[in-house]
Amino acid sequence: MSVAASTPEAWATLSLKALPHQALVALLRAFGDPASVLAATRAQLALVVPEVVAARIQAPVPPEALASTREWLADPAHVIVAWDDPDYPRALLDLGYSPPALFFVGRRELLNRPALAIVGSRNATTQGAENARAFAQALSQAGLTIVSGLAVGIDAAAHRGAMAGEGSTLAVVGTGLDRVYPASNRDLAHRIAAHGGLLSEFPPGTPPKERNFPRRNRLISGLSRGVLVVEAALSSGSLITARYAGDQGREVFAIPGSIHSPLSKGCHKLIRDGAKLVEKAADILEELGMSGGVASTVTREVAPLLAGEGALLDALGGDSADIDTLALRTAMAPDLIVAVLTNLELAGRVAALPGGLWQRLHRG
Repeated sequence: MSVAASTPEAWATLSLKALPHQALVALLRAFGDPASVLAATRAQLALVVPEVVAARIQAPVPPEALASTREWLADPAHVIVAWDDPDYPRALLDLGYSPPALFFVGRRELLNRPALAIVGSRNATTQGAENARAFAQALSQAGLTIVSGLAVGIDAAAHRGAMAGEGSTLAVVGTGLDRVYPASNRDLAHRIAAHGGLLSEFPPGTPPKERNFPRRNRLISGLSRGVLVVEAALSSGSLITARYAGDQGREVFAIPGSIHSPLSKGCHKLIRDGAKLVEKAADILEELGMSGGVASTVTREVAPLLAGEGALLDALGGDSADIDTLALRTAMAPDLIVAVLTNLELAGRVAALPGGLWQRLHRG
């Protein structure tokens, strides 16, 4: 499909009509550009699309919606990347239902770089957030742009890790770009706008409606060569993203976890259903054919273990445990265990969890 260049406002107005994808393609082929579609008569439109679609095109756009879009576009940093824009993500054009226009802030060159999505639970464990950050940093350093949804938990950790690498990050949101949801990620959103990119198919003024987020998830997977699920309960929206990825012909990866953790059950289900189990970033790069292109890897200086620390780390393994359990496993006195765990926590090797539990942190 080839369309003539048109104004951002015409693309935004056509986007606000929420037309079926096939009808929109037919209209642009027939009339050439959004402005011509919007200027066509009812009779002209009816020659190309059903009467109900023609009526929708001629129905007025809510004035407040158009006003919000105009106000947002007044900032030169705010752009609409539409089908006729060479920077429009080619990965989305291949899907057959790509949004006609994307509202965007940030580095346009990221829109067509190789990308990987990292998603997971909003209620992430300390270890899950660290895994997301470390994987994102390593994959970004290898040249992949990390795509996620700006949610708290795994998404936020992935965005932060990705900005430490060359690939940086894209945040796909389920609201208009004139607002940040959740509000607690406002500072993170500003950082992403400066160092990565924020995009949405929803026009400015769109609130965080529940029905918007599955559509956001479809774009997260569509922009990416694969989706990595870090932590997910069986009811997690991350499984929706993984399902979209499978339908779109993308790779699906999952990190296994403790058999006792409800946040591992979604990942384990994905693995049983055919997702690729990964333990390190190199597993993903190899699967994507990028194992020879790693720019660098995430490494950390490991300080010598103090007396008792190694035994406690071994006793924790991959699960969480309380002081009494660790005392049984190590034959160490509880007061000594507390002292050693405190040192390990300060070193970033363990984390205290609710309920008096402790968890080992696997770095890098």
